[in-house]
Amino acid sequence: METRDVFVPTRLGQLHVAVSGRGDPILMWPSLLMDASLWDAQIDYFARSHTVIAVDPPGHGRSSPLERQFTFGECAQCIVDILDHFELPWTYFVGNSWGAMVGATFSAGFPERVRAAVFMNGTASPASRRQRLEYRVLLFLVRMFGGIRPPLTRSVVHAFLGPTSQRSRPDVVRRVQTIAQKNDRDSLIRAVRSVVIERPDQRTAFASITCPTLVIAGREDRTFPLRELEAMAEAIPGATLVVIDDAAHLVAAEVPDRVNVEIRAFLAGRTHKGR
Repeated sequence: METRDVFVPTRLGQLHVAVSGRGDPILMWPSLLMDASLWDAQIDYFARSHTVIAVDPPGHGRSSPLERQFTFGECAQCIVDILDHFELPWTYFVGNSWGAMVGATFSAGFPERVRAAVFMNGTASPASRRQRLEYRVLLFLVRMFGGIRPPLTRSVVHAFLGPTSQRSRPDVVRRVQTIAQKNDRDSLIRAVRSVVIERPDQRTAFASITCPTLVIAGREDRTFPLRELEAMAEAIPGATLVVIDDAAHLVAAEVPDRVNVEIRAFLAGRTHKGR
């Protein structure tokens, strides 16, 4: 499947997007520390029937380095910038972690631009005191080592992958380590502060989401345990929650076939409320 690399000007710099396939659009936004390649298995699967737009988020992958911190609202505006660039009136949205939170902000703020949404391993809640402390320590070490370098890669694997993946999916472990190490130090620091340490409580805002929504949780996720995903699903009217037992924070890479089947079944026949 041919993939086009496109650089879209947005309020958070030029964002690199990989565009594949033809048909109704699906826009995909990955987790913090990851880039568009998190979605390789989904791109290959859905590009057979859809136009898939996989985003390198601000400061990640081939997108411009981050020059400042940002809000989820600004990230949602970036999605609008991407859709406008391709002259797309609407999209299906799939996001993981940071992508799930951005996608929910986008769905709440621009209901006419999203037909259905899938949020994986995200949260509607602010960071706990413990999580803020853990990530402040991470940033201290990132500065010390000049980025995500060994032994920090072990911390990323522990946060993102559960015991099943660490034990039986060595290819996924290597992939996560490789992508994480590519991150620009200063961009990573700004992104972590924006996405984790200063993350707002969005439960009230997410109550205004009107599109059909699927929330997927990895039961082994240490970053956002199941109770966080349950709270996110409860905050979104009519949301469906699916729990995958033997996966953690990056379910799209850990169990891609199951994730693809869940997304395909959810999107089948889905339309935006009122369409």
